[in-house]
Amino acid sequence: MWYTTVKRFYDNGHPAYTDESLKTFVVAKMITTEQYKQITNIEYVA
Repeated sequence: MWYTTVKRFYDNGHPAYTDESLKTFVVAKMITTEQYKQITNIEYVA
């Protein structure tokens, strides 16, 4: 559920949704590390 929302904001260039800020969604278990990579095209590193 969160994946779709996070991806939409990230793809639309929302200033609060950066590569770094998306890591907080992983820490909060709202998206997985795999989903982080799908959204950012960057391997998740804590």
